Amino acid sequence: MAMSRTQIDRLIDEHFKYEATDDLDGVMASLAVEVEHQVIPSPMGVLHDHAQIRAFYSMLFGDMRGTGVTPVRRLYGEDFVVDEAIWNGHIDDGRPSLCEGKRGPVSFRLLHVFEIRDGRIAREQVWCDLAAIQQQLGCAVG
Repeated sequence: MAMSRTQIDRLIDEHFKYEATDDLDGVMASLAVEVEHQVIPSPMGVLHDHAQIRAFYSMLFGDMRGTGVTPVRRLYGEDFVVDEAIWNGHIDDGRPSLCEGKRGPVSFRLLHVFEIRDGRIAREQVWCDLAAIQQQLGCAVG
C-alpha cells in the first residue's frame, strides 16, 4: 500500500531530524532491514550492512555539525522521493570531503533520492556538492 505525501514527509523529516541531532539509533530505525545507502562522492561505495551504515553515520556526526537546512524542493513518486536542500554548518575535519585536516563553515547543495518500502527507507542515495565544500575549506581541487 502506497504511503500518502503526509506519511512520506513525516518519515523523511524524522530521518533528517535524527541526522540533525546526531541520533544514530533514530537514523538506523528509519531504515528498512534490507537497505541500500550511498553517498556520492564517497570512497565507501554502496552500503547494505547496517553495521557499516552505522559506522558511516558515526564518522559523519563526528566530523560535521549542522546549523540549518534550507529546503529547495521535494518531488514525489509512488515509492520514492527526491529532496533538494542547502545544508549549512561547520566541518571539523574535512576527511569526508577529501580535505583531511581542513575545517570551517560550509554551505552546499544536497540532493537525496529515497526509495520507500513498508514505511521505511529502503534506499538512500545522497549527492553532495563536493566542489563547493572543497572550495570553502580551501582545498586544492583537481
